[in-house]
Amino acid sequence: MSDLFEDESPKTSNAPEFSVSELSGAVKAMIEGEFGYVRVRAEVGRVSRPRSGHLYFDLKDEKAVINAVSWKGQVARMEVQPEEGMEVIATGRMTTFPGGSRYQIIVDNVEPAGAGALMAMLEKRKKALAAEGLFDAARKKPLPWLPEVIGVVTSPSGAVIRDILHRLSDRFPRHVLIWPVAVQGQKSAAEVAAGIRGFNALPADGAIPRPDLIIVARGGGSVEDLWGFNEEIVVRAAADSAIPLISAVGHETDTTLIDLASDKRAPTPTAAAELAVPVRRELWVTIQELRARMERALNGGVELRRQRLRDLSRALPQKDRLLDGPRQRVDQIDLRLTQALINGVRNRRLALSEAATVLRPSILQGRMAAQKDRLSTLSLRLAPALARGAGQHRRDLDRLSARLSPATVSRTTVQARRDLTQLTDRFERAAQGQTHRWRAALDQRAGMLSALSYQETLKRGYAVVRDAEGGVVTSSKDAARMHEVQFADGRVQIGGGVASKPAKAKPKNEPGSGGGPAQGSLF
Repeated sequence: MSDLFEDESPKTSNAPEFSVSELSGAVKAMIEGEFGYVRVRAEVGRVSRPRSGHLYFDLKDEKAVINAVSWKGQVARMEVQPEEGMEVIATGRMTTFPGGSRYQIIVDNVEPAGAGALMAMLEKRKKALAAEGLFDAARKKPLPWLPEVIGVVTSPSGAVIRDILHRLSDRFPRHVLIWPVAVQGQKSAAEVAAGIRGFNALPADGAIPRPDLIIVARGGGSVEDLWGFNEEIVVRAAADSAIPLISAVGHETDTTLIDLASDKRAPTPTAAAELAVPVRRELWVTIQELRARMERALNGGVELRRQRLRDLSRALPQKDRLLDGPRQRVDQIDLRLTQALINGVRNRRLALSEAATVLRPSILQGRMAAQKDRLSTLSLRLAPALARGAGQHRRDLDRLSARLSPATVSRTTVQARRDLTQLTDRFERAAQGQTHRWRAALDQRAGMLSALSYQETLKRGYAVVRDAEGGVVTSSKDAARMHEVQFADGRVQIGGGVASKPAKAKPKNEPGSGGGPAQGSLF
């Protein structure tokens, strides 16, 4: 029996043994071989974006979840980034992650599907409108600081309009116009666009006041609920609005295309009311503080200037005393000016008389004789110089004639004769020009001599008193030696002498007549 029991003992299995790594590698090879390239339609679950730049997310449906990963380079090439809740079609290859004993898909590309397709359409529309410049910052208009009338485009029955009115009443009550629209559904986009254009179409002075500011508001919701505010008709109406527009659609995390086209985006409808008007109480307090500061500054400035004026007025002298000094200075200057004029005339008259006595004819005649002698000397030197030059050229010609042919000598002789003739003519013209210039200078000096001679002075009404020897009497001390008086047209002897040429009678107003003292008379 014991042998039977020993025969029935379990024997070693023929199945091969694998290590964990070998088994994981085999599974990896099988999965990658069977599912080398797959397309998976699923909803995006958890999304993780570490600092490495890789993207980790889940692809799920109602029954299963597959881990997905996209490396940094693949993420950069994706046109649409997966986000949680999107329905997508992921393209990639299956593989395993041995470190976690799980399989996963390495995604190369993600395409929207379902709700994801809606987001793709939104992204495409956003790019097209941005290319037209509807979202440019340069198009955005500044909001009015305190609008008189505010137009609100929203549903009249929702909590949004009550929040806006309540916030405006708390901060700064304003006149509010409501344009009722559907904020969800197929009619939403057309009605919102019509409300924006309707407010802009109101005349400025009509029965219904034209708003200074427009608020487009709606509460939060899903992408489908807010889709009306992504329609092109709404975006274009917001961009074309001449009235500044605030968009307050959804919650702070919701973003629609009207937010990009509006002049200002508010995270909530209540925040839109806060952006529209300031706080009246704060303005009133600020105004009171500024008024008090202005009054203190004005009063202080006036009082400071009043005190300064009083101080300066005490330091000023009496008005009569202010003029005493200037009056005295004017009188002194008047006396000095009169005496200075008299002295100036007397000094200039004496200077003129002294200058007339220095200009003697003998000096001028001596200078003229010297110039004539110089001119004669230069004229005498010119002819020998010309002769020496001609002789030198002739000697040079004779020296070269032995080495030249007759024809060359003839041509050279003709040319040299022509040059000699031209040079002689130039010398003659130069001598004549120099002679003319010297003669003109001599004539000019002769004219100056004639103009400065005492004969010209006599023609202006002066006279020269001479003694018996012909000398000039220049002082009253020598009056006893006066013998003859010379005028411009003749001489008269004193003491019964006969004039060499009778002098004409002078008018009373001319110098030397009986109407007054003789101007320039030397006696």
